[in-house]
Parts: sequence; structure tokens; C-alpha cells
Amino acid sequence: MKIHFLPDKVTVEAQPGEPLLAVAERAGVVIPTGCLMGSCHACEVELDEDNFICACISSVPSGKAEITINIYSDPTW
Repeated sequence: MKIHFLPDKVTVEAQPGEPLLAVAERAGVVIPTGCLMGSCHACEVELDEDNFICACISSVPSGKAEITINIYSDPTW
């Protein structure tokens, strides 16, 4: 499956079940993190518009040919 990272416009191939942070790192994309347990929401990203997830506890979903992940930074982190 193809993963498109915005706003950097980077695309990478990934397998369902692969951790999102690992996919981003392999693509050279930085997703800010904090607790790495999903509690602090520092790693929150937008998945395919209007669906927000914590990247640190999420993996590549199955059943799709491609997804878009929009990364934005919280200035407090």
C-alpha cells in the first residue's frame, strides 16, 4: 500500500500492520512524539481527512490501496 505524508508530499510503500512511526522514519518524515503511549497526543496526525489518530500506537490499516497522513506540529511540543 502507498502512504502519502503531507505537508512534505512524501510517498512510501508500507505493509498493513507496520507501525506508522516506523514507516514515517523510513520515509524520512518526522512525526513529533511525547509519551509513546497515546496519552499526550503529541503524535496525533490526520488520517484521510477528519480521522485523527495517535501515530505512536497506530499501524498501517489493511483493506486500502493508499492512505494520506497529514502531519502538523503543535507549537507547545
